[in-house]
Amino acid sequence: MGANTSQVSDLSDNPSLKALVGSDSISENDPFWNQLISFTFISPTSSGDSKLLEEAVIPLAKIFIENNPRSGNFGALVRVFLGRTKELKISTECQDQLFIWQAHNALFMIRCLLKVFIREMSEEELHLQFSYQERALGSCGEAGREDLLEELLSNLIHLIVEVPLLDITYSILFEAVTTLLVFFSYQLFHKDILRDGIIYRHIMKGRCLSLTSRMVKTLLYNFIRQEKCPPPATHVFEPKAEGGLLYGLASGVASGLWSVFTLGGAGGKVGVDQEHNPLPLSNQSLLLLLVLANLTDGPDWPNPYRQAITCFRNTQDTSSLSAEQPHTFQINFNSLYTALCEQQRSDQATLLLYTLLHQNANMRTYMLSRTDMDNLVLPILEILYHVEDRNSHHVYMALIILLILTEDDAFNRSVHEVVLKNVSWYSERTLTEISLGSLLILVVIRTIQFNMTRTRDKYLHTNCLAALANMSAQFRCLHQYAAQRIISLFALLSKKHNKVLEQATQSLRGRQGDNMALPDYAQDLNVIEEVIRMMLEIINSCLCSSLHHNPNLVYALLYKRELFEQFRTHPSFQDIMQNLDTVIGFFSQRLEQAGSDLSVERVQEVIMKGAQALPTDRLKKFPELKFKYVEEDQPEDFFIPYVWSLVFNSGVGLHWSPHGIELFSMDSG
Repeated sequence: MGANTSQVSDLSDNPSLKALVGSDSISENDPFWNQLISFTFISPTSSGDSKLLEEAVIPLAKIFIENNPRSGNFGALVRVFLGRTKELKISTECQDQLFIWQAHNALFMIRCLLKVFIREMSEEELHLQFSYQERALGSCGEAGREDLLEELLSNLIHLIVEVPLLDITYSILFEAVTTLLVFFSYQLFHKDILRDGIIYRHIMKGRCLSLTSRMVKTLLYNFIRQEKCPPPATHVFEPKAEGGLLYGLASGVASGLWSVFTLGGAGGKVGVDQEHNPLPLSNQSLLLLLVLANLTDGPDWPNPYRQAITCFRNTQDTSSLSAEQPHTFQINFNSLYTALCEQQRSDQATLLLYTLLHQNANMRTYMLSRTDMDNLVLPILEILYHVEDRNSHHVYMALIILLILTEDDAFNRSVHEVVLKNVSWYSERTLTEISLGSLLILVVIRTIQFNMTRTRDKYLHTNCLAALANMSAQFRCLHQYAAQRIISLFALLSKKHNKVLEQATQSLRGRQGDNMALPDYAQDLNVIEEVIRMMLEIINSCLCSSLHHNPNLVYALLYKRELFEQFRTHPSFQDIMQNLDTVIGFFSQRLEQAGSDLSVERVQEVIMKGAQALPTDRLKKFPELKFKYVEEDQPEDFFIPYVWSLVFNSGVGLHWSPHGIELFSMDSG
């Protein structure tokens, strides 16, 4: 394109691009290529800029699709890029910016063209686009059998794992990661999960296989490092006043060396809350890691990237790496933990945390052993607290993370020992001092209440209640407000139960000859009674295991004792109500003996003394409440569309028109 290109709108008239997409073959040794890839621009990172660029590229790419079978120029462009990357590591060590700059430009052009090709043609047709050069030049023999598509994929992975991350390599590393994402974007245009294909086989089984662990490790370190874009070298060049994506600079190549190393400039936007702090390589690496980790297993081979994520270990672990675990490696768990704590604002960081907790036993054990778990749990609670502003998938991931954490008894004990001061984001009530455990209970109960009034999702209820149930035997020193909210939730459920029961009764009376509406009410009643039963079991578990540690819960129970009257004789709750009856009766009697018109302080004093005096054998023992998260069958049906919705919405410098997207409903984003 040369240094004369200044606006995206000029692309269609650019003589070099016209020659590239034309029908005449251009030898890869022609000086034309050197001129073509010596352009200066700032890569777009915002969706709007990416859309403008794509709209300018589409007509050129469509002409190229028609002419490439005759010219083979796409294959030549790929070979020019491959030629520039052979010495890339040495170029980096020697600070040879010209080589890096040209390689980056060639790859950027390949990526822009590939993105359109993938939308317009099948994988088989794409594969042909790589081989037309050999036919155009009449190649045969050994070279004719070389698979240029596999060569490019292998080269990109080598580039990502071998080229060090420096200011001068930031852009080409970002471009390599982004190009791999584009290669996998075939999934966007298929409703069914892709379980095979040319690209899939090359990445999973080809020459790339030996680099699996290094690839996963590099992508994780890119996420951990959170490197910002190198700042624009304004002392070397000044962009034109009118801006635009592509700047024509009078000073030509020298200034281009600098401008190419700045992704997006001041206009970069990466996900939520990061407009002023773009981290494109970190974000893109995380998205690629999630795409690779969620590829389906092959018919006779497991996904090696998932294997690598499942078994990597801490650098502090001195035991030898097991030969039984292929693709294993070591990484600094402390750095990874810190990055996970800091980045939970984004869906993709929460999904990574879920993946590691669920699949990597080493990382899960490490996280649960940390004494600063509040750094991890608080951001998760904040996601749930702002449930109205989050998509349902993000909320699910946050809840499942809590459920996995609450499977551990040590976690359930330790959260009540961490005292927090002034939780700024909790706005319903000023919490000057509260334990992490009590805050967790408050947020989960709030999520249940939100779900009852808005989404009415049984799955959400189930996970919330399971987390509370896992914690219930270890409830300690519950905050007064947390104890109140437990009983308030029960009051809300009781009210809802009575309403549904009344509707069912009226429906039965009014339609004795037509029971069509009855099943709906019966089902509603069944669900609400399951939830009430669970709440009673949670309260009972706390009373049986740690009544003397929770005077505030006993106080709240006594204050609202009339709520429980109606459930004493209910066949679904009689057994579990026995203990609550015993506790309410025991403490009510002691309060009566203490006299009338008691102050709050005096009531609390009576409860504290009574808690020590209540014989534990008076309470009937129930099995311990323990719930374990189990991933559903065919989890890819949930995770692959979810991951690609994140790439679609959060991929830096990537814009896809909603038209033609088949994988997920565009209404939900």
